[in-house]
Amino acid sequence: MRRTLVAAVTLAIAFPGFATFDVTTHPDLFFLKESQSFDSFALLPPPPAGDSIEFLSDKAQYDAAKLLRNTPRGKQAWQDAHVAGNGLPEVFSAAFGQEISKEKTPELHRLMTKMIEDAGTLATSTAKKHYMRIRPFAFYNEPTCRPEDQATLSKNGSYPSGHTSIGWATALVLAEINPTRQDIILKRGYELGQSRVICGYHWQSDVTAARVVGSAIVARLHADEGFARQLQKAKDEFKRAL
Repeated sequence: MRRTLVAAVTLAIAFPGFATFDVTTHPDLFFLKESQSFDSFALLPPPPAGDSIEFLSDKAQYDAAKLLRNTPRGKQAWQDAHVAGNGLPEVFSAAFGQEISKEKTPELHRLMTKMIEDAGTLATSTAKKHYMRIRPFAFYNEPTCRPEDQATLSKNGSYPSGHTSIGWATALVLAEINPTRQDIILKRGYELGQSRVICGYHWQSDVTAARVVGSAIVARLHADEGFARQLQKAKDEFKRAL
């Protein structure tokens, strides 16, 4: 099962919107059908043009972030690149204040892993496919913090960032479950997005836009009965743990 999950998430990141990739074909990875998600292309403005001041800012922030790779923050960015399987629960466990795992918190773990591609594939696919923006590492022909992922990601649009949308959406939901740690949780979700800039996978404007679609997909998920039921199970599980 874990191998299937990792493979499916890898496919989703590489080819957003590939075939019918939603709850009808992968019920363990989604709550929503593709037709139920909003249109990120309609929601977002275009990415910065190559001759714009905004793109100059993107390039400057790429150069600044690259200097962090050989620091503890760079190591965190390397770890943040892994969101498949248990990657995302591991990223947020410390901020949440307890271990999030299939064994210790099965309902919360299921909630997080089941919404991952609603927030990744469905929330970003139409804008990604329309703009097919080149990623920073491909633009500069430079390595990232995880070179093994470059071949796959170079075929996939940069705007908006799927990892950032996943991280921000997850942070919003975890903050709802554990509001006493909301500041720490939201900061960790914000950091996950900035890690994409540090690694060279995304421009800053990709990350900023992704937080918009991450917030939008959480709003849409709250209108879904399956998500609402699983969220309540996770809240009840957390209360029992307290």
